[in-house]
Amino acid sequence: MPLKQLSPSDARARIDAGARLVDIRNADEHAREHIPGAINLPLERIDDLPRDECAVVFHCRSGARTSANAVRLAAAAGEAPAFLLDGGINAWRRAGHPTFADRSQPMEIMRQVQIAAGVLVLAGVLLGLFVAPGFLGVSAFVGAGLVLAGATGWCGMARLLRVMPWNRRTAA
Repeated sequence: MPLKQLSPSDARARIDAGARLVDIRNADEHAREHIPGAINLPLERIDDLPRDECAVVFHCRSGARTSANAVRLAAAAGEAPAFLLDGGINAWRRAGHPTFADRSQPMEIMRQVQIAAGVLVLAGVLLGLFVAPGFLGVSAFVGAGLVLAGATGWCGMARLLRVMPWNRRTAA
């Protein structure tokens, strides 16, 4: 059963009427910016959602994750009315509703992976073209790592970045 999409204003009205707002993003994303009062319950823990009659509004960053996982989210909500925030926290913010942003928190790990992978590939190609062809191996290595991460869900670069000193501020 597909979940109904709510505009930010309609979602706000539901929340004000007592609906539970559930942020399905990862803890690092939630720590950097979240909607006040939202419960952070990442997708891998969504089955921990209390099963009661309380209506639930699920949200992510842009609405893509909630839409892609609507069947799973509906199952987690059980018999309770469940909805998706159309456009996620981005639409919520654009509609002028409040968010709590803590820019001192580290950037989301996947964004760090994208930046690091992009820099390494670009550096490998440029060094391979202008210094020595052997540097193209750096780009090949990063590309193979990205393929492995996509195929298995295990990302060595993300694990490495998580233990870097700048990422130790994320709330548990």
